[in-house]
Amino acid sequence: MSNMSAFTVGDYLAERLVQIGIRHHFVVPGDYNLILLDKLSAHPQLTEVGCANELNCSMAAEGYARAKGASACVVTFSVGALSAFNGTGSAYAENLPLILISGSPNTNDAGEFHILHHTLGDHDYSYQFEMAKKITCCAVSVKRAVDAPRLIDRAIRAALIARKPAYIEIPTNLSGAACVRPGPINAVTDPVPSDEGALAAAIDQAAQYLDGKKKPIILVGPKLRRAGAEKELLKLAEKLGCSVAVQPAAKGFFPEDHPQFVGIFWGQVSTLAADSIVHWADAIICAGTVFNDYSTVGWTALPNIPHMVAEMDHVTFPGAHFSRVRLCDFLSRLAEVVTRNDSTMIEYARLCPDPPTERVPNAEEELTRKEISRRVQGLLTPETSLFVETGDSWFNGIQLRLPQGADFEIEMQWGHIGWSIPAAFGYAMGKRDRKIIIMVGDGSFQVTVQEVSQMVRWNLPIIILLMNNKGYTIEVEIHDGLYNRIKNWDYAKLVEAFNSTDGHALGLQVATVGELAVAIEKAQTHADGPTLIECSLHQDDCSRELITWGHFVAAANARPPTHA
Repeated sequence: MSNMSAFTVGDYLAERLVQIGIRHHFVVPGDYNLILLDKLSAHPQLTEVGCANELNCSMAAEGYARAKGASACVVTFSVGALSAFNGTGSAYAENLPLILISGSPNTNDAGEFHILHHTLGDHDYSYQFEMAKKITCCAVSVKRAVDAPRLIDRAIRAALIARKPAYIEIPTNLSGAACVRPGPINAVTDPVPSDEGALAAAIDQAAQYLDGKKKPIILVGPKLRRAGAEKELLKLAEKLGCSVAVQPAAKGFFPEDHPQFVGIFWGQVSTLAADSIVHWADAIICAGTVFNDYSTVGWTALPNIPHMVAEMDHVTFPGAHFSRVRLCDFLSRLAEVVTRNDSTMIEYARLCPDPPTERVPNAEEELTRKEISRRVQGLLTPETSLFVETGDSWFNGIQLRLPQGADFEIEMQWGHIGWSIPAAFGYAMGKRDRKIIIMVGDGSFQVTVQEVSQMVRWNLPIIILLMNNKGYTIEVEIHDGLYNRIKNWDYAKLVEAFNSTDGHALGLQVATVGELAVAIEKAQTHADGPTLIECSLHQDDCSRELITWGHFVAAANARPPTHA
């Protein structure tokens, strides 16, 4: 990549990023990171991907981490990094190893008490580093080139082990400074193994927990995939033979065509009677679960019995806790000692609802949310990745049936409206072979629309189904007000404006069932760029699940103070 005398700090960082599987780095240039960008782009296995702004850049990197396991976002100091902190927060909440890299002022400026642009206008430039500590598992600031290898390795290793973001700050005059070459990558990537004593004790405790239980069930959460434990979970489920329900943010982590799959457990808005069988159980094995106000419908849908919770690196039981136990190891070892108990499957056969009767509307009928979902269901294949945006798209997407191999991407912990557009773009750069569909509302689309231009730039055939009901519907169902009404745009024309003279985005507007069918046919054959289908809906056309969920979340938000 470089001869021995020319190897630099920037080269070192580039090599490490490639060694952990990153092939694209997402950037917004600024004068404090320009030399670093030159060094990264010089690596033959790294491709620079420019973004419209730092918010979108960080969320594109978040999506890339979903596809590739890790990602890099490179921004400039202060005006860039503070905006990128939003997507970094998403990666932290969603357990994704995003490496946030920021250029920073020349190392001489602090000691010379200079007032610099892109700063708060005082002499202390440490504020960005201090802020980054709060939203990453490891933050490092390189002050000398000789320290760069140790600090870069520390940050990247921490991100990979914790499945959280890390922050690396490199001054503009150090990116091109001379640096040693990196050692073997396994020193950075080798996982921390489970402690054998703790693992054995956890398995013994699990056996005691299950002893005498007649109705065990498994509940799958969103941290399962982040821990890389999906195969081990499947092994345990098939050995035990019990029902398996999943939380909404874990949709697709257990095969939905598997005979033991019993739906999405989401309290009053559960699918396939999953709530009934979970409440019937007398033992719950929670694998990577997250119980927050959204997943519990305003704290109304917590499991009502003592349960074991296997996290990414520890296991908790009623009255016992075991640290340094990897989720994949725990599930695999537990599968070796459990005995088959299919009582919850026998009972679920009595509880499960009959398949719904599907009504096919006439082509002239007004377009509805239900018809959009019906059409999306027909688009899903094993090669599809479906992104559902915060809002009613959550609930519409949850109801869909995923074929084996299809991916379902949702950002439920962070819940940032507008996430799906840049995240799907970043994901597509990491998995060019996937068919990507986005279900997004008009309010969310307005937040990050600029990144459609990058889909155009890279000729990505992403299908965007935009539900235009002229407002923030999810907020309406929690607490309504005039602030939930937004300015309408001509979305179909807007995406075509990104084409300029060399792009191939296609924008379509539909208001009837027949128009949607025609638009989807066009989208499926349009391979040179994104297709946006603007679906005109009545403002009150939302799912009953959103109405129910919004009611209980609003009630949770409105609880009076316990101490006056």
